[in-house]
Parts: sequence; C-alpha cells; structure tokens
Amino acid sequence: MGLIQPLFEGPIDIVGDVHGEAQALRALLNHLGYDADGRHAQGRRLVFVGDLCDRGPDSPAVLRQVQALVQAGHAQAMVGNHEINLMRGDPKDGAGWFFDERAERDQAKYAPFARAAAAERGALQAVAAHWPVALERADLRVVHAAWQAPAIDAVRPLQSGQLISAYDAWEEAAREKGRQTHIAQRMHDELARWGGDLESPAEQPPFMPAHAENEVNKQMLNPLKVLTSGVEQRGTTPFFAGGKWRFVERVTWWNDYTDALPVVVGHYWRRRYPDERTAESARAALPDEDVFAHVPPLAWHGQRANVFCVDYSVGGRWQARQRHAPLTREFKLAALQWPERTLVFDDGSREATEGFCQPAA
Repeated sequence: MGLIQPLFEGPIDIVGDVHGEAQALRALLNHLGYDADGRHAQGRRLVFVGDLCDRGPDSPAVLRQVQALVQAGHAQAMVGNHEINLMRGDPKDGAGWFFDERAERDQAKYAPFARAAAAERGALQAVAAHWPVALERADLRVVHAAWQAPAIDAVRPLQSGQLISAYDAWEEAAREKGRQTHIAQRMHDELARWGGDLESPAEQPPFMPAHAENEVNKQMLNPLKVLTSGVEQRGTTPFFAGGKWRFVERVTWWNDYTDALPVVVGHYWRRRYPDERTAESARAALPDEDVFAHVPPLAWHGQRANVFCVDYSVGGRWQARQRHAPLTREFKLAALQWPERTLVFDDGSREATEGFCQPAA
C-alpha cells in the first residue's frame, strides 16, 4: 500500500488528535456507539487523524487501542507529526512517556503519565510504521495537517514502509541547504547572544532570523512534514508552541485551497469555547489558536468553506489537571461524523457543524 490510501466507504467517524488521553477516547467511542471491540450496530467505522501520543496520561494505552481497532478492520489511522517523532527516535516536548531523556523534564507539565514498559517499546514505536499519511475517496479527503497538491504528488509514489527513509532523505536535503549557508553557526550565535532557553515560555526571545530560516527550510523542503505539520513561512514575532519558541508563521493553507473535495484535518488546536479561554491557558500559549481567530468554533473554513479541523485541543487537558478544573469544558476530544457533518464530543454533547459549502453536482 502507498502512503496515500483509499478511505473507508460508507459512514465514518473522524476522530481528532487524541494525545494520550485514553479515558477521553474510551468515553468518545462509547458516545459514538462503538462496543468494546470497536464494532458499531449501524456499521460505522472510525478514522483517526493522527497525533495519538504525547502530553496525555496514557499514550501506550491509546496506541494499543487504536492499533487493535485498525487490525480488526474497524478503523483506519494516519500518521501525524507526533508519530513521526516517535518512529524517528526524536524526543520532543510531551514524549517523556517513551523517551528517557524527556521523562524528567516533562514531569512538571504532564505528570502523572504512564511510561512505556521496556518490553513493549519496540512494538509501540512501530505501531504507525505502515499507516498512511492521507486518505481519500470520491467525496472526502483526510490528512493530519495540510492537503497541498505538490506535497501530495511528491508522496503519492511512496510505499508505506518508505515513510521514514523518505522523511530522512528530505531532512538531509534541508540540512545540506543549511550547511551551504552556515546556518548552524548563525543559530549558535543567536542563542549565545540571547542566553535563554527556547523551551521556557516565561522569557520571550528576540526574533532570530537564522532560526526562522532553518525552520522554513526543514518544513517546506520536506513534503511529508508539510502534510503532517502544515505550511509555514518566515515569521516576524516569536511565538511559543509545541513546547518551544518558534520563529515562523503558520499559513492558513485552506484559504488557498480551491478544490471541490472537502478536507478534514486535525493538528491545529481549535477551541469549542474560545471566548472562555482561561488566563492560565493564555499564558501557556497553546499553538495555532490565532489561525481560528476569525472562524466560529463549529464552522467549516477556507476559501470554499469545505475544510474542517476536528482537533478541539484535548492535548491541552494537562492544564486543567494542574488547576484541578473540569476536564471536558475547555479541552475536548471530538469526532466528525460523515456524511452527517455532526460533531460528537467526549462529554457526550453533539453539535451540527456550520457553513459547509456543498460541492456542485
């Protein structure tokens, strides 16, 4: 099978980023009508948009459950940027459940979290090894972050077992471009002049041009990175996202998407109640909230109003735990039911989505 695969036919439930929230996933599947084995009385099936792991209390349980659902034929799952980090052995913020070098640093934000047992680490790291990066059928496309035609075309010839080798080859091309421009030394000099910690939200760095250049190179020269973490361009002001200060701007690619086929994505940290955002979550600067600043929380978006982000920020639930606040109000796990275009949340609430532009017959 290739990295772009056929999407299930028939009615489906498209689940947003889970981020290790095993209890929320169990609750959501129950509200959707799935039994403990993943069967549905009406024959519906599940589609997971990726980013199953990191930040939440039990990433191993989520990965095991979704793997079982996929193997039983009740679900499809695609690779997100967090699965790629896991497969490549790249320890990032929130991955202390797996990587020893992150475990202590992640305690302050994410503890308590279940750590992967030594005996199952290899199996967990390989769960997504043969998953696609995008799914498509005659009436719908699903991808973790961005459906961009040049990136899709570059990835379409690849087979599923080639994901990491192709990703690494494109990463090396970006590094070579950086070597030609001495980018590593320029980044070192920028950090030395500042003297701060890019993983600390408390102290904003100055804008660092070499860091911005490096981020854009690594992002846009790698089609797999575009599909799994979006389109970026050089920024002007640092922002804190994904556990570190960044120097690029997220491009709302859906405003340039002109195809008739609808697209469902995750990745972008949408909010059901954006006006109720707490002071704590504002200070934590959850990533990418600004891309929905002018988009109603239940609305389809984009130039043709045919793109929908189903990530309702359950990956930020660790903040509610720290405040001993209700878990399901501010940070939700959601599924988009297709073709109904209804949202179901892990607290059992249901909402009709708004503003969808039906493709012309």
